[in-house]
This record gives sequence, C-alpha cells and structure tokens, in this order.
Amino acid sequence: MTATAITSDTKSHEELVDEKIVKFYLITALIFLTTSMLAGILVALQMIRHNPFAGIELFSPGRWRMVHTNAVAYGFLANGFLGCLHWAIPRLTLQPVANKKLSWFIFAAWQVVVGATAIGILLGEAQGLEWGETPVWIDPLAQVGLLLVAINFMTPIARMKGPMYVSLWYFLAAFVWTFLTYAMGNFIPEYFVSGTSAGAVGGLFIHDLVGLFVTPLGWGLMYYFVPILLKRPIWSHGLSLVGFWGLAFFYPLQGIHHFLYTPIPLFLQYGAIVSTIAVELVVTTVIINFFGSIWGNAGVVRTNLPIRWFYTGMIYYFLTCLQCAFQVTLTFQKVIHFTDWVVGHAHMVMFGVFSMWIMGMMTYLFPRLLGRNWASRSLCEWHYWLSTLGLFVMAADLILLGLFQGWSWAALEPWDASVDFSFPFWVLRVIAGLAMFGGLLAFLTNIWLTFRAAPVTAPVKSGGLLPT
Repeated sequence: MTATAITSDTKSHEELVDEKIVKFYLITALIFLTTSMLAGILVALQMIRHNPFAGIELFSPGRWRMVHTNAVAYGFLANGFLGCLHWAIPRLTLQPVANKKLSWFIFAAWQVVVGATAIGILLGEAQGLEWGETPVWIDPLAQVGLLLVAINFMTPIARMKGPMYVSLWYFLAAFVWTFLTYAMGNFIPEYFVSGTSAGAVGGLFIHDLVGLFVTPLGWGLMYYFVPILLKRPIWSHGLSLVGFWGLAFFYPLQGIHHFLYTPIPLFLQYGAIVSTIAVELVVTTVIINFFGSIWGNAGVVRTNLPIRWFYTGMIYYFLTCLQCAFQVTLTFQKVIHFTDWVVGHAHMVMFGVFSMWIMGMMTYLFPRLLGRNWASRSLCEWHYWLSTLGLFVMAADLILLGLFQGWSWAALEPWDASVDFSFPFWVLRVIAGLAMFGGLLAFLTNIWLTFRAAPVTAPVKSGGLLPT
C-alpha cells in the first residue's frame, strides 16, 4: 500500500484533521526549543568563564543543564511529534482521533507538566536519574498523560479497515513502549530497587527513551512524509518490517552500555555491546530503504527543503549508530567514558537526527497550516545551513576533544591540564551553538513574516517554498 493511496479523502478535511491543534503543538515546540537552546548557551558560556549570572544559584549550570535536556526531550520533541501525529494518523487511518476535546486537554496538560518540570528542577527538586530528573510529584501526571495520548491515537488505528501502513506499526509500538519506559525509569529506581540494580534499570531507561519513544515516532513519520513528498512508494515494504522488528528486538537490550566497567554483571554488559552493534545493522537496512526510494531522483534534495532536512537527519542517524557501535566496546570505553565525546554524540543524535526531522516536517506543514507560501526562501536556506553546519562543527569539536581528554586522563596527567587544553574547544562549541541558534531565529522570523503575508488562494507549492 502506498502513502498516496492511503491519503485519498473519504471524509472532509475538517472531519479528519484539527489543523489548529497541529499549529499550536508546533509553535509550543519551538518555544521550548528556544528555551532549551538559550539554556545550552548559558551553560556553554559558563564553561568558558563568561557566566553572565555568576554567583546566582538559580542559574547554576547543573540546574540549567537539566532544563536544557528536559526542554528538548519533553518540550520540543514530544510537542513536535504530537503535532505531526495529529496531522498524519487521521490521514493514514481515514479516522479522526478518539476525541478532539481530549486532544486539547492533553495539549494543555502536557505544557503544564513540562513547565512544572522546569520549575521543579530550578528549585532543586530534581531526581537523581539522567533524563528522569522530573520531580516525583510530576511523574504520576506525566504517566497519566502518556496513557491518554495512547488512547487518543490508538482508537482511530483500531477503527481503520484494511492493512496497516508501516508508519502505524511504529506508532502503535511507540505508544506502548513509551508508557512502559517512562514507568520503568521514573518509578522502579525511585521506589523499588537500589544500588547496581537501579543503575541497570536507569541505563535501560536512558536509552529506551531514545530508542522506544523518539526513534519509532521519528521513523514512523519518515515513512509517512517521505513517500508523499517524493510522490513515489517506499522502496521495500519488506525492509521496512525488518527495520521495525530489528528495533523491537535489539534496542531494549542495549541500555547497559551506559554503565560499562561497573559492578553490573558482565554478561549484561556484553549483551548490551552485542545488541548495540546489531542495531547498527538494523539501521543500515532502514537507510538503504530510504535511499533506495530516492534513487534516480536525488536532485529533489536541492529543490525540496523538507526532503533535504529528512535525508540529512538520516545520514546523521547512520553516523550516530556507527559511532555507537565502536564507542560501546570495552576498549573504546577506556578512552571516551566521561569525556566530551559523549556530549558530542548526544547532540548529533538529538539535534542532528530527530530535531532535523521535526524541522523538515515544520518546513512542510507551516505553509499549509498558515495558508501561505514561505515568505522567504533565503531564510529557509539560512535555517538549514546554520543548523546543519553548526551541528557538524559542534559534534566534531566535542568528539575530537573527548579523545584528547581520554588520552590525557589515561596518561595520569593532572586534571587541570585537561581543562586548560579543553578551553579552545569549548569556545568553538559556543560559536557553533550560536550558529545553530541563529538558524532557529531565521526560522522563527520566517514564520512570523509568512503569518503576516497575504494568504494564497491556490494550494501552496511543493514543500511550501517559493521558487529560487
């Protein structure tokens, strides 16, 4: 079944999709992304001894680092995906969501959850779990919210008739996995287990949040948007299922690789290493499938910006997983553990992959939501190139620095020696971060200019872009 076939209208557009809530989700996602990037710049400035709020506990780097990561995961990525799901699932199923009022309730409640999380972290009420710093009084609310999201989106999937497109496979799995993953990471270490057992569960949570929440939603939306924009079916339905089942089998097993050389049983560490390498093979099949879909039509990357965003993110995804396959080996871990290599790796996957995919979706959707073509093609290009090159410089800078730091510590050099030679790398990180933030400002400016422009009567152009 092709993406073109399943989007044929059997109901009116208004009955299927609430475009207003899509718009609100995407705008809110951009607000949280702006907050997150400002927090990241604040922490980066503190690393080069230019703290504009020195001595103020509320602006300490430890707290704003957690605001930075949580605002990206739960503020930007979650809102961006929820907005795009409200666009895609009704079209894939030809059924509206379970209840539009429930959609608006979830939207409002989720913003309260994310905002309260940031306030709780700044007031010093964070939990001691990476990516699970949400205060304990937020966790039950977030868990109920994830359940309501699952009900709202799984209902139209259950009501549909005929075979399911692979996107819906990924979405169904994500709704179940995310609910279970959040419960595992935020309740089990807090109330039921401790010591190395809690560490093992925390490692699973850290990685399953990426692999069982962000990844299936991201790939599912790629399987929806890419065939529509290319106007051709995905290259191989069989390969798409290999990617799905490979993700389901191998990804939940690799979380322990965050805790190599710890008292966690060594057989679990070996299992995580093998599973991580296997995931790279799974990702390769997905990459082959998407590049097979664009084969013979690569010129579209130059003219269609959403496609360019999508495929740039896919390249970064392949590089991230390839890097992962090496860095999880015990030999590599001796060098790069606790270094800035890990920070560069995290930015490459969270911004270089999933944030880029959401930016591509926004580039495609905003003209349709606003009823106008993009006001400025050049601002779209500035957004892409500043984001892409800024991220590349930041990731390369931190990954290289991580090697130098690891070699310095292995040679038993004084700690302050590694801090001294890290300084110019940290300066370059600030410059790269400012470039990425400049790309975001170009995008926000373009949205505002597009909103103020006169609406068009004809359908927006392919990708919602003005001709060059």
